[in-house]
Amino acid sequence: MSDVEIREPRDSAELRAAFDLRFVVFCEEQGVPLELELDEYDADALHLVAVEDGVVVATCRLLRVGDTVKFGRLVVAQSARRRGIAAQMLDETERRAREMRARRLVLSAQTYAMKLYEDAGYAAFGDTYEDAGIEHISMERELV
Repeated sequence: MSDVEIREPRDSAELRAAFDLRFVVFCEEQGVPLELELDEYDADALHLVAVEDGVVVATCRLLRVGDTVKFGRLVVAQSARRRGIAAQMLDETERRAREMRARRLVLSAQTYAMKLYEDAGYAAFGDTYEDAGIEHISMERELV
């Protein structure tokens, strides 16, 4: 297995590859309408990519809102799943949030993925809800 590098996209082609991967996972695999997947927050977000052999195999974004960083849009290419890349993305997200001096991280998890986030120190709060036809739950991780 080759090394996976997690970082900000180096150029517009890598950012486009990240958006394309989100489209494949959310829209094609999960049936999320494109108009719900892309939103106005992408322009202001810090995007991260996982790159393996020059190919974007995972992506996520971070949005700072006051002293909170909202983590979202985590996807891993089907060919790269079950290899710990999502957990590596979460580690890098926490590191970046700490650099931003955030006090906490929040996210909206698809309920099937709760264990991934719980293993990374997140705790669920509130009731489950439907977003784009998929059951979600809010989760948070205190950083201070």
